[in-house]
Amino acid sequence: MNREEALSFVRQKVSNRNLVNHMLAVEAIMRRLARHFGEDEERWGLAGLLHDVDYEMTKDNPDQHSLVSGQMVAELGLDVEIVDAVKAHNERHGLPRTTLISKALYASDPLSGLIVAAALIRPEKKLALVDTKFVLNRFGEKSFARGANREIIKSCSEFGLDLEQFITLGIEAMQGIAAEIGL
Repeated sequence: MNREEALSFVRQKVSNRNLVNHMLAVEAIMRRLARHFGEDEERWGLAGLLHDVDYEMTKDNPDQHSLVSGQMVAELGLDVEIVDAVKAHNERHGLPRTTLISKALYASDPLSGLIVAAALIRPEKKLALVDTKFVLNRFGEKSFARGANREIIKSCSEFGLDLEQFITLGIEAMQGIAAEIGL
């Protein structure tokens, strides 16, 4: 499966534009991390793009979220490492994250939300004006972007990045697709 086929699949399964934008943001972060680590950008991007493809189907049953998307990804013929990363990104299941791609997807999911929230509180509502220092300053505010689990974001240390590096790479990635996601 290539990126265009995956995006078409996402658009068939997901009607909420904000959710699609979230998946595009996680894809961009995963691609940037793949480049940083010398990994396959296409594979990592597919994991990010498809990770929440089941969200609308499972929103009323969060215990099934990511298990269903993992099954869908498997049925699309993607390799077991991507399937496992998609399944393990939902902490509810307690599935082990033993590969670099699974650790990266787990931490990238909430990071995208934190960065979007940082852009949206700026008067201009533009990613171009968000920098690492701004996001780090907001990181410690419990009331800011409550849904962006800080402990999960900090798990970036499990794949060799400190928080500042991880946020910087995430911002760079998302700034590269800002027009596509309307920020």
